[in-house]
Amino acid sequence: MAITRLGIIMNGVTGRMGMNQHLIRSILAIRAQGGVSLSNGDRVMPDPILIGRDPDKIAALAREHGIERYDTDLDRALTNKTDTLFFDAATTQMRPELLKRAIAAGKHVYCEKPIAVNLAEALDIARAAKRAGVKNGAVQDKLFLPGLMKVKMLRNSGFFGRMLSVRGEFGYWVFEGDLQPAQRPSWNYRAEVPLALCAR
Repeated sequence: MAITRLGIIMNGVTGRMGMNQHLIRSILAIRAQGGVSLSNGDRVMPDPILIGRDPDKIAALAREHGIERYDTDLDRALTNKTDTLFFDAATTQMRPELLKRAIAAGKHVYCEKPIAVNLAEALDIARAAKRAGVKNGAVQDKLFLPGLMKVKMLRNSGFFGRMLSVRGEFGYWVFEGDLQPAQRPSWNYRAEVPLALCAR
């Protein structure tokens, strides 16, 4: 069994969503479980470098979670060829520029939603990634919630008739671990779920 290192530049992880959802409950949880197992028996182990504007805050976060690599200089981090993935959970207004810088540095990009504040900027990022030959994606987990998939199926079937307007209200459905144990909904990582959704 071989272990492949995946260097991830993680920007914006001192904020609540970046720290709790993406760093602690995702990357650190994956590391604690021994990485991600591949079908051939090999494993991929994430190796994050934390990037933040406040040197004291980013250093304290890294120390608290046993992460060796952290910095306040994003440009320096982007020059490291062994870190191939850029993740951003910082402010939405800065995201298009940050993603373009990462793409220009040859990094695959993944970010919190939305990727931009308007469609033109979002398309520009997607086109830049395609031209550079890098993969790109955003956290779009809510689109695949079972309830939303059911509503989509009903709409497509004509069940609601002619729709004049729609209003959706959402809450945060993943338990964060402060009042009760943390929980990850199984539908977002079970292999059979995406296949079942695609078949609809």
